[in-house]
Amino acid sequence: MKDVAFRAEWKRVIVEEGKQTFLEGIHMQVLVAVKLDQKMKQHFESSYPGVTFHFSSSKEETEKLVKDAEVLVTGGNGADEASLRTADKLKWIMVISAGVDYLPLDIIAEKGIMLTNANGIHRIQMAEYAISSILAVARNERAFLKKQEEHVWDKDIMIDEITAKKLVVVGAGAIGQEVARLGKAFRMHTIGVSRSGSPKDHFDEVYKQTDIETVLPHADYLISILPSTKETKYFYKENHFDLMPKHAVFLNMGRGDAVAMDVLLDALNKEKIKAAVLDVFEEEPLSEDHPFWDHERVILTPHMAGKTPYYTERAMDVFEKNLDIYTNEEAEKQYINKIDLDRGY
Repeated sequence: MKDVAFRAEWKRVIVEEGKQTFLEGIHMQVLVAVKLDQKMKQHFESSYPGVTFHFSSSKEETEKLVKDAEVLVTGGNGADEASLRTADKLKWIMVISAGVDYLPLDIIAEKGIMLTNANGIHRIQMAEYAISSILAVARNERAFLKKQEEHVWDKDIMIDEITAKKLVVVGAGAIGQEVARLGKAFRMHTIGVSRSGSPKDHFDEVYKQTDIETVLPHADYLISILPSTKETKYFYKENHFDLMPKHAVFLNMGRGDAVAMDVLLDALNKEKIKAAVLDVFEEEPLSEDHPFWDHERVILTPHMAGKTPYYTERAMDVFEKNLDIYTNEEAEKQYINKIDLDRGY
């Protein structure tokens, strides 16, 4: 974990100097329903005297242990409605995902449980996914791979550049800003679309979601990173694809229900846009007989844009920073990634 050795040593010194009496005196149960290596487990156990950590290895074990937990760290197990009904001691849930739409937010709100997520830890890998994908479309890599399989030397395949093109990012949060930062390396003109429309780092312009129709005619590449909320479900309508240039590429790596699959398929079939790169879908897993699989204008991946070998390390680093706040009675309670349960993000 980043800075783990430093933080562990820092905590040890504080304990030895007698300055962490609160932490030493507390008694709380933390249930970690996330697979951790032994070194990471030992780090948490040695760094937080008075905190009992339970590391669950199965859904059944998690459902049993959550009844006595004050804190739950999870990817979803133990945070279902049935488990939460029995978790009367639970005060805080940390989910290692960014999206929380799969959780029973009404029950969490009803029980007064704080919810935090791992928002921000996806920005590196997802930004790399976005840029590599639009480069793949521009460089027509799919056609070259097909020719390679056929052992055909074809120098007539047309390719393009992304340099100086207009990049529209719908969802201008941490991931969107990293996409824009990488886009600027290609001298792209970056346009952000957010709920507020306020200025964001690395964007030349930012518009409100309600002004999306103003932006679409200028989109050479549109990257959608929208979460799944009441406001964003089926955000993209048929007329939105009518407004986009015919050479535009639509990439969705936010949530699949931002656009109905039949609407997007119709836009592709009628050549309203050039291509689509899809990591998320309205229904997952994508059915084996869906036209997207064989569509010549589609590149798809199985909801993996956020994957990285460093995922758990980054998620637990966010958790630890919040745990330091949670276990320090004198700390100002400004938690990282605290979810507004009414908004759902």
